[in-house]
Amino acid sequence: MPTLIVLRHAKAVTGLGLPDSDRTLADRGRRDAAATGDWLRAHDLVPDRALVSTAARTRETFALLDLKTPVSYEPTLYDNDPDVVLDLARQADDAVGTLLVVGHNPSMHQVVHDLTAEAPQEFPTCALAVIDLPAPWTGLRQGAGTLKTYRTPKSA
Repeated sequence: MPTLIVLRHAKAVTGLGLPDSDRTLADRGRRDAAATGDWLRAHDLVPDRALVSTAARTRETFALLDLKTPVSYEPTLYDNDPDVVLDLARQADDAVGTLLVVGHNPSMHQVVHDLTAEAPQEFPTCALAVIDLPAPWTGLRQGAGTLKTYRTPKSA
């Protein structure tokens, strides 16, 4: 049974005068990302593969997770389209048991809702959802997943 971990990037700086894609993490974001990596390792949820938006804040979030997971940096994740997220996940190799996607809201929240129909009211920075899926990645479809875990930095 494949597992999809959906993670919104950690808290970024405001970035006045910076292009949005160049915004890096705030101090709180760096702490939250590192703590999320600790949590994933403690719960035996180190992914086999990661798909990460090319924005600076998503790349930095992934790096601070410190998971030693093979990663693909996907420019299309920055476009914030939930259908793109699902399409990328459908392309995962069958050998990938756990896939991590690090992206942006509102698409990360929408993906959780679309796959499980039970998304939480909010999906703040560094929130993650662990979703169990009943079929291979190619069979990924709306409503097919089960929300196993929802975690935010404040709920930790």
